[in-house]
Amino acid sequence: MIHRFETGPRMSEAVVHNGTVYLAGQVADDASADIAGQTRQILDAIDALLARAGSDKSKILRAQIYLTDLADFAAMNAVWEQWVVPGHTPARATVQAALANPQWKIEIVVTAAV
Repeated sequence: MIHRFETGPRMSEAVVHNGTVYLAGQVADDASADIAGQTRQILDAIDALLARAGSDKSKILRAQIYLTDLADFAAMNAVWEQWVVPGHTPARATVQAALANPQWKIEIVVTAAV
């Protein structure tokens, strides 16, 4: 069985299948925030979506992080490291990429177990 959350004409914010939660790329609601602020907004959104799907950040298997400027890597990591559960950090990749909205500084995609 497949469960979809916040389904729209283009995508779902989360999809659960066979005990795995797949989140769409999460971006900040307030794109005027700095990298730390945008990262916190995204991590809050990830927490909320995982909770709706019956999971939490301790069950994240993989994270893909897209930064528009790798100069923001350290500031993003400072927020990330306060958020992740010690001993339960996921496999992760971070790359520099152009995002759909030029005001977005970061987008995060996660996959988690239920």
